[in-house]
Amino acid sequence: MQSVRLKIQGMHCGGCAQSIKRLLEREPGVASAQVSFESGEAQVQFDPARVQPERLVSVLGPPGYQAQIQAQT
Repeated sequence: MQSVRLKIQGMHCGGCAQSIKRLLEREPGVASAQVSFESGEAQVQFDPARVQPERLVSVLGPPGYQAQIQAQT
């Protein structure tokens, strides 16, 4: 497993954070996602053999969120 931190713009409330969490966790290869409205960030645990961080960023675009990769480990 690897971890990536995403900076997310466009969240307006805790409900947005929950929606983003569900979107990320639906992606094959994502083990878990923690999303904070307060910090505007998501921490995602994923299997790099199944999904890449760039895919996670693109998943958030259509609902109107803008995400950037901040750090990957």
